[in-house]
Amino acid sequence: MGTVAIVDYGVGNLKSVANALSYLGCSSCITADPAELERADAIILPGVGAFPDAADRLRSGGLDQHVLAQGQKKPVLGICLGMQLLLEQGREVRPCPGLGVIRGTVDRIPTQSKLPHIGWNSLRFFHHSPLFRGLDEGAYVYFVHSFSAQDTDPAQVIAVTDYGSAVTAAVSSGNFYGTQFHPEKSGEVGLTILRNFAGLNC
Repeated sequence: MGTVAIVDYGVGNLKSVANALSYLGCSSCITADPAELERADAIILPGVGAFPDAADRLRSGGLDQHVLAQGQKKPVLGICLGMQLLLEQGREVRPCPGLGVIRGTVDRIPTQSKLPHIGWNSLRFFHHSPLFRGLDEGAYVYFVHSFSAQDTDPAQVIAVTDYGSAVTAAVSSGNFYGTQFHPEKSGEVGLTILRNFAGLNC
């Protein structure tokens, strides 16, 4: 495994991700330095909070453009809010543009079930993905969210879960990957996903 850069833009669950990578024996750095992003073998974009605040912080200093540029040549994984930022637009609080890597919008989960959605749910795999190598259909992962990717391109959706309605659980396009769930909090299944991701470019 090479080095994974964890993007620090002020809204991420950084330490948990770094700790999970360390457990796997993978070198990582928490950084907002474009030079570190350039040197890394892969990049993780974490996120906790509201879409517009996160998007504004990511754009501060041009980090959004650096992430997009690096994603042309190495794997990038968005986790939770980080995945949502990969989409074209968020509608939480106010309409706000995302990175536009994945088609669709981010809006409140269309469900009668209690929000936020907190807990373990099983995955249904839509398309083959190297992220899920070694995992069985129905593997359980941990979610914490009230908003989800909607109006997506089915070709970019690699896994879904059910929470009163079908919810996009993971996406991919080129070198960009996203998980709505938290692999760093998802036990052995999550560690397998992070191991698979860290090995994509190594």
